[in-house]
Amino acid sequence: MNVNATLSPDDLARACADAMWKEDDASKGLGMQIVEIGPGRATLSMTVRPDMVNGQRIAHGGFIFTLADSSFAFACNTHNERAVAAQCHVTFIRPGKLGDVLVASAREISRSGRSGIYDVQVTAGGVVIAEFRGHSRTIGGAWLPGTTIK
Repeated sequence: MNVNATLSPDDLARACADAMWKEDDASKGLGMQIVEIGPGRATLSMTVRPDMVNGQRIAHGGFIFTLADSSFAFACNTHNERAVAAQCHVTFIRPGKLGDVLVASAREISRSGRSGIYDVQVTAGGVVIAEFRGHSRTIGGAWLPGTTIK
């Protein structure tokens, strides 16, 4: 898409998220929804379905990680530079349960050169169940070529 436009930082973040969402079959397939997008931040939600619980009958940690990772991905791609994860880690604090609506809120901590650091908090019913830190790396290219920030 060649927009050749000047957008506010908030509008640019939303346009980048829209472009990325069109191609994100994994997040859509897991029933994730974008709740909020802004420069360096993103909030996504996902309901824990029966096929997302493990043998303990709690939310499988891989799905919690994936929600946090998707929120991180949307946050680090809000500046119209394509970015991917270089590394991430998660700490599980409490279990998620069947039917819980999990909310992952990512925020930019640092962005310099090609690298960024983002923290993501995952909650269920307002209670923190996981903390995630992701390190991003830009890979070249833009979501919206020709677009600048006003």
